[in-house]
Amino acid sequence: MKKTLIAFAFAIVLMPLTAMAQSDIFEKYSANDNVSYASIKPKMFQMLAKINVDTDDADAEDFIKMVKSITSFKTLATENKTISSDMAKWVNSRSSALEELMEIKDNGMVVKFYVKEGKNEDHIAELLMFVNGLDAVLKDSDITINGKKRGMESVLVSFVGDIDLNLISKLVNAFDLPGGKELDKKSKK
Repeated sequence: MKKTLIAFAFAIVLMPLTAMAQSDIFEKYSANDNVSYASIKPKMFQMLAKINVDTDDADAEDFIKMVKSITSFKTLATENKTISSDMAKWVNSRSSALEELMEIKDNGMVVKFYVKEGKNEDHIAELLMFVNGLDAVLKDSDITINGKKRGMESVLVSFVGDIDLNLISKLVNAFDLPGGKELDKKSKK
């Protein structure tokens, strides 16, 4: 009984450390050779916000407005099944703090969009997209990254900022991308 109590206390003490270790999947795999990683830092978004674009194209202006509202962009892509599984576990652990916006299943591929509510119903603080099962769709593709032939199993994308859903849905619809109607419904709730 005493050993069980000590083991339980030890587990409770270590729980915050394991949570911290899993808290940033992007940092965990940023230097891994089996992962393509990209991160745009807040300074870059500040620089983009200072760009004045004179254009008559409303979609371009909306795109610039949306970019200015983003403070962080990170992405991971891998063909490694173990890393892919770890990414899926991380997304599942985050899903309780986020609202699932939509899910698309096609030919073995699953795409999920999650959001974290922002300052009001038209804004979100975070948009998380996870694509899994890409290898089924891209199996005959010839993907080369940095001169190395690569496959693709999973992609994880995170946008953080004060993101206007109306701008996102307008841009998605303008480019006829899947999910535009669902984003329109979300922004009109």
